[in-house]
Amino acid sequence: MPPSYAQEAERRPSIAVVASLTSSLVNFRLELLRSLVANGLDVYALAPDDDRNTVARIEALGVRFIRIPMARTTTSPIDDLKSLFALLRIFIQIRPDIVLPYTMKPIIYGCLAARLARVPRRFALVTGLGYVFIEREPRRSKLALRWLSVRLYRMALHGVEKIFVYNEADAADLRDHAIASDGVIVRVPGSGVDTAHFAASPPPDGPPVFIMVARLLRDKGVGEYVAAARMLRRRYPDAHFRLLGPFDSNPAAISRAEMKAWIAEGVIEYLGETGDVRPYLADCSVFVLPSYREGMSRTVLEAMATGRAVVTSNGPGCAEPVEDGVSGLVVRVKNAEALAAAMERFIVNPELARNMGAAARERVEALYDVAVTNRTLLAGMRLGPAARTNAMPSAVGAAESHCEPLSS
Repeated sequence: MPPSYAQEAERRPSIAVVASLTSSLVNFRLELLRSLVANGLDVYALAPDDDRNTVARIEALGVRFIRIPMARTTTSPIDDLKSLFALLRIFIQIRPDIVLPYTMKPIIYGCLAARLARVPRRFALVTGLGYVFIEREPRRSKLALRWLSVRLYRMALHGVEKIFVYNEADAADLRDHAIASDGVIVRVPGSGVDTAHFAASPPPDGPPVFIMVARLLRDKGVGEYVAAARMLRRRYPDAHFRLLGPFDSNPAAISRAEMKAWIAEGVIEYLGETGDVRPYLADCSVFVLPSYREGMSRTVLEAMATGRAVVTSNGPGCAEPVEDGVSGLVVRVKNAEALAAAMERFIVNPELARNMGAAARERVEALYDVAVTNRTLLAGMRLGPAARTNAMPSAVGAAESHCEPLSS
């Protein structure tokens, strides 16, 4: 039986946060989920995998977890349709007032399903436009995938209230591809970092230790990092070059055979993957991320929060948290020689890592604390103690006024 108008008025507003990885809800969105609950919303978290420990941490906040079928890297239209219809079925069942998906597939299929289910308010959090928007020499397959992605984004994001982005490059791509206009796009300072959880510590004494933390993708600059390490190992055999992160099924993934060859060569110390990077950051001198493109790297923010100087590229979204020459060094993207030269400065002048690391911590505290990000997101969605009664449309009335046909 449908709810009465009195029941509808008493129902607390609800929000569905949609992710492509359950672990990301804990690693990147835990404080946001906590803030949403604290602001009086019924919160649902939707993601594909249901690892018991991860789900337990989410549900301990008072968030209801729902497993969805979604393969993060597949291009199978059948799998994607399964994701779309599963989300549609869930939204019809739980009737959220707000949907907030993040990353590409949740945004596309989450927003499409929300339109079909007449969800009153829809938002999107673009943490990075990703692989298909990285400029390289054009290949027919990639151009076709970009063409399709742009059209799916246009259809999914039509009628959303706000699109939150981490950097100007992504905002420009949304505008240039006619996906969204300036009035809808809102800049936020990345996913933020918990500066209490990622406490500062001085760099260790002894030979310099460089670390790169990332998924093992060419687009993250893994090849450039290995090439720079190879150059520097010849001149500074005591220096350490570490790599931490999981293998991936992305088309740009580093193979296990390549990694095995680098380890055998002695150029890289591969540390595998971890659920807690803090011990590895505490044991390094300088953090390195020569990525081609990011939304805004959470690993860079975590490293800066722990008091580590950063060497990164000038690719879109990579250098924004770093004040070049103060809290780290910025080099040209896809340039292993420039990367090696920047890293060498910390080898010949160990005090530089300590001084820049202290400046990095100060910068994160001032600009990138997770509380700052969450306040920006909640304000952009008009959520909070004062906004709940004034800005939240009823599920019935808003659904009627915000529903658009999918033909646009």
